[in-house]
Amino acid sequence: MAIDHSRIIYLHGSESNSRSGKAQQFAARFPGMLTPDFTGTFEERMKQLDAILKKEKDWTIIGSSFGGLMGAVFALDHPEQVRKLVLLAPALNLDEFAARQLKPVSVPTVIVHGTEDDVVPLKPVRALAEKVFTNLTYFIVDDGHRLHKAFEELEWEKILSS
Repeated sequence: MAIDHSRIIYLHGSESNSRSGKAQQFAARFPGMLTPDFTGTFEERMKQLDAILKKEKDWTIIGSSFGGLMGAVFALDHPEQVRKLVLLAPALNLDEFAARQLKPVSVPTVIVHGTEDDVVPLKPVRALAEKVFTNLTYFIVDDGHRLHKAFEELEWEKILSS
């Protein structure tokens, strides 16, 4: 199944932007996808995301670190709008996720997390993810927080289209 690249959005991390390495790699691989910049507090960033996604459906959301937290919260709040959620070392361990009413979500979710991640801890994040996402695929890779090796090794077309 061909995926509509205009329905893919990349959510960067808290200290990053749309010109980051991952954002540019995804944009090169999936021309036409959205790679907006987000600024401010978590709440401000979520308002920016809501304004971009509006009430449209069939989004594939790729979120990295803090962007993964944003994508996960959006999927919790608007599961009917999300076709697929791909989270890269998502910061689910932060209060913005843990303090929410965590009801099960059946949105197809893929998480890629490195065993050498020294920013977002693998075990507690995985435990939270397994409680919330009922249609979850987990890729544990030999990599750090930025997932440089994993980006080159994973079959993104397959991950995003399935």
